[in-house]
Amino acid sequence: MKYILLSLGALTPFIWACGASVPPPTQRMADAQSAERSARELGAESEPTAQLSLKLAQDQIELAKKAMKRDDNEQAGSLLLRAKADAELALAQAREKAARADWQAAIDASTTQKTTNVGQGAVE
Repeated sequence: MKYILLSLGALTPFIWACGASVPPPTQRMADAQSAERSARELGAESEPTAQLSLKLAQDQIELAKKAMKRDDNEQAGSLLLRAKADAELALAQAREKAARADWQAAIDASTTQKTTNVGQGAVE
């Protein structure tokens, strides 16, 4: 009995080390790539402020792929969290450009309508 306990005690660090490995962050990879693709589709590449965030996301995805090949899944997971955040920032920056364009179009339409109304006898 004493030898069995000693054997189990000696094997515990090895069992713990095997169980402590971090699984590949495949879901984080998918999330980061999806956010990056959405940002590109919304035009982040043509918006200067979004370009940098998009480039950072792309670079971090590539670094994460290399880390996963080295079985450094913990680092890959961290890189993918940053990549997703940067891609989402690029997406928000691209949306901001579209929102500003919509805002300006609404202002222009309002001004045109006001001019039309005044021309038809409305009080300013």
